[in-house]
Amino acid sequence: MTLVRGHLVDVPEDPFAGGSLRSHVDGALLVRDGVIQARGAAAELATAHPDEPVLDLRGGLVLPGLVDTHVHYPQVRIVGGLGRQLLEWLDERALPEEMRLADRTYARAVAEEFVTSLVSAGTTTALVFGAHFPDAVDELFAATHDAGLRVAAGLVVSDRFLPAPLLTTPERALAEGLRLAEQWHGVGRLRYAVTPRFSLSCTDTMLASCAELLTAVPGALFTSHVNENPAEVSRVRDLFGTAYVDSYDRHGLLGPLSVLAHDVHVGDDELAVLARRGTGIAHCPTSNTALASGAFPLRRHLAAGVRVALGTDVGAGMSFSILREGLHAYLVQRGLGERGQPLGAAELLYLATTAGARILGLPQVGHLSVGQRFDAVWVRPAPGSPLALSLPYAVDNADAVARTFALAGHGDLAGVWIDGSPLSRK
Repeated sequence: MTLVRGHLVDVPEDPFAGGSLRSHVDGALLVRDGVIQARGAAAELATAHPDEPVLDLRGGLVLPGLVDTHVHYPQVRIVGGLGRQLLEWLDERALPEEMRLADRTYARAVAEEFVTSLVSAGTTTALVFGAHFPDAVDELFAATHDAGLRVAAGLVVSDRFLPAPLLTTPERALAEGLRLAEQWHGVGRLRYAVTPRFSLSCTDTMLASCAELLTAVPGALFTSHVNENPAEVSRVRDLFGTAYVDSYDRHGLLGPLSVLAHDVHVGDDELAVLARRGTGIAHCPTSNTALASGAFPLRRHLAAGVRVALGTDVGAGMSFSILREGLHAYLVQRGLGERGQPLGAAELLYLATTAGARILGLPQVGHLSVGQRFDAVWVRPAPGSPLALSLPYAVDNADAVARTFALAGHGDLAGVWIDGSPLSRK
C-alpha cells in the first residue's frame, strides 16, 4: 500500500443538485492495488499506517484525473486554425487532414502525439472520436493501451457527402467495427465506441448499421455530433424530416452510454428525449466559440435533466486542457447574463471530473473517495508561472480551484496517475 499525501480536492456529488467542493488541506489517501482504501487527515493515516511508503504531493492541489468527453484523434496537427465556421472548416481543414490517416505510418505518429497531448494535459479518461480507417483506429487503441489511458473510441463511419476516401458502406462499417471491437473492447482500460460522424454524412441505412453494431457489442458507447451549427441543423432536418436528436433516436442509438457533442441549437422536445434516454452532452465551449457555432444553453440542459460534461473538441478546440475548457465555459456562461448558468469552483471541477466519468459509465473514477480508483492529477505550479504567483494567495479551497482553472498551464501539472500508477509525461 501507499499513502498519498497532499491537498486533496474533489466534488463527489453533483453541485447543480446540492453537492459541494470537498477538501483535505493536509490529507492523505491509502491506496492499494490502485484502489483508495481510506481517506483522512495525513497525520491520522500516517499514525495508523506507519510502515507504508508515502507519496508526498504537497505543494499545490491533488485533483481527480481529468475527463475529456469529446476529442478528435486525427486532428492533432490542425489545432489553431481560425476564421471559419463548421462546414467550411471541415472541408478546408479537418477532412483533408483526416484523409492522411489512410497511411498507417502517419496515423501511428499522430496517435503517439495524441496520447502525449492527453497525458500532458492531465487527462486520464477520454471519449475519443477515432478515424475513418481501421488501421488508424488500431494505432489509436495500441497507443492508448500502451500508455494506460482510460479510452473509448471507434471507427468513424459515413456514407455520403464526405470526400470519397472517407466514405464506406453500412455493410463494411459493421464488419470493420465488429473486428475492431473484438480486438480491443474490454482490453485493459479500453472500450469501443460506435461513431457515425454525424447524421449529415450518414443515411438511415448507415445509422441502422450503427445500431446493429451497438447491440452486438455489450457495454459499447455511442457518440456523434448534434445541433452544432445552424446550417448543419437545417440540412439534417431537410434530409431526415425530423429534429437532429430524433435522427439518432429513431434507430435506438440513444441511451445512458451515448454521448453527443455540442447541442448548441437544441429544441425543447429534443432536450426531453435526451433526458428520457439518459444521453450525455459533451460541452465544448472553445470549439463552439472558435467556429462561431454559438453559446451552449447549459441552463436549459440542466433544467431539462440532461447530463453535461466537458470536451475539448481538438482540433476545432484550441487545447487539450480540460481546465482551459472549464475556464471558457465559465466565461461563456457569464456572457449570457440571465440566460447563462453560474459556474463556481465546485461546478467547474465537477464538470471536468465526476460528471464526465458518470456520462462515460465509469462510476469507479471521477473523485477521490474510498472505493474509487486512484486516478489523479497533481497541480504543482511551475516556478514563475502565473499560477505560482497567484495560488499561494488563494483565500480558501474554492478560490484555489478557481485560480487553477483560470491560470494553470501544462507546466503546472507535475504528475498524472491512473490506478495508482504514474503516467509518463514526455
